[in-house]
Formats: sequence, structure tokens, C-alpha cells
Amino acid sequence: MTRKWKRVTIRSRDALVPDEFAGDPGIPPIETSLRHNILHVPKEIEEATGIVVYGRRIRSLIFSTDISIIRNSDADAVFCVYPFTAQRAISAAVIHAASSPVFCGVGGGTTQGMRAVYLAMDAENQGAMGVVVNAPIPNRDLRSIARVLDIPIVVTVTKEDTDVRRRIDNGATIINVAGGHNTARIVEKIRKEHPSVPIMASGGRSGESILATIEAGANAIVYTPPSSGELFRNLMDSYREK
Repeated sequence: MTRKWKRVTIRSRDALVPDEFAGDPGIPPIETSLRHNILHVPKEIEEATGIVVYGRRIRSLIFSTDISIIRNSDADAVFCVYPFTAQRAISAAVIHAASSPVFCGVGGGTTQGMRAVYLAMDAENQGAMGVVVNAPIPNRDLRSIARVLDIPIVVTVTKEDTDVRRRIDNGATIINVAGGHNTARIVEKIRKEHPSVPIMASGGRSGESILATIEAGANAIVYTPPSSGELFRNLMDSYREK
């Protein structure tokens, strides 16, 4: 669907804004003729309460290491986790390029022990808002990371039978639920057992699944965006139509 734009005057300057915002004087968005093709996270995420980290409310996190998507998304934060061994060069590039806070993956699966601790310390020194550890991380490693960091530790949970209490006792600040089609059920279980623990979770790509995850108790949603290939395909289709 082709987006419609209106030219409006905001503080004596002309700006191009989306039709849906142009009539609301209480929300004055600024987008230019060149930088208006923004990847918006699903509106359903606005129903989440959010997690306040250092005074900043985080409701949406974009799950990507693609710099072009990160730079052109309206997500509240970046979820920089990838299926390779954690590397400083990747976290440094994302933190440098992002205009929003970054939660960096520092291992926990293949990468454990002191290497995970050093990567976590390095991420904090680079400016990450928080670090993310994978589900297999031993509690001893989680405890070691918690002893040296002054930023939140996000611990990933993938199974319903995970002992979340022990994760919290060993240093988990936020629980990240990534349970595939079982995510909402896992979130609901954790929320019943731990009413005050901050929970972020994968919400899927449909509005219905995102709302179901929020209703189950998730405070923030990790959104997986379309790939650059998919986005570029849509752009090329619009060029061909013209």
C-alpha cells in the first residue's frame, strides 16, 4: 500500500508527515522528503506497559543486526543477538550506528565461562544499555557476570520448566522469553509465579500473536522485522509500477 503524505507547517518549517499523524497537533512528527520510509513496529506493541531502564521506557525492541534497518526503525531499542559466536566488532558496529539503546548478546551457549564475562564487560564499556545471555548459560557464569556489571542482564528462557527463580537469584534483571509457539504460555506461567519480574518476549509478526503475548504478561516485545530483501522487493515493485 502506497503511503500518503501531507505537507504541514511545524514551528514555521515545512515537513512531510504521514496522513495518520498530519491532523493531530499533539503529535508533531518530523520526517523529511528523503528520510520518510521508516520501518514502523506493529501498533499492537503500544499496548505493552514497557520496561523503564535508566528512565527510558522500552516497549519495542527490534531483533536485528542489519544497520540499515536499525537506523530506519522506530523501535524503542535494539536487540542485538545473532546465531554466531559473540564478537566485539559486531556489538561495536551496532552500538555506534544505532540511534536507540542496544541490548547486546554476549554468549551463554557456545560462549561460556570467563569469555562471556569479558564480552559482557566490553559491551557495557562500549555503551550497551544491557546484555543478553542465551538459555544454556550456567548459573555460575550468570552470577559472575552480575558481579561485574552495572547494566541489566537479560536472560533468555526457551522452556516452560526453566527454574526462573534461580535465574533471578543469580543475577537476571530481565527475563526474555523465546519459546516459539509456546511463548505466550511460558510468559503466563512466569508472570503468575513472579508478578514483578520484567519480561520481554518474542511476539511473532501478527498483531494477534503480539497482543496474546502482552495479555499473557509481557512488558515489552522483541519484534523480528522483515529482511532487507523483503523490504527491497516491495520498494522495487513500487518503482516498476511507476
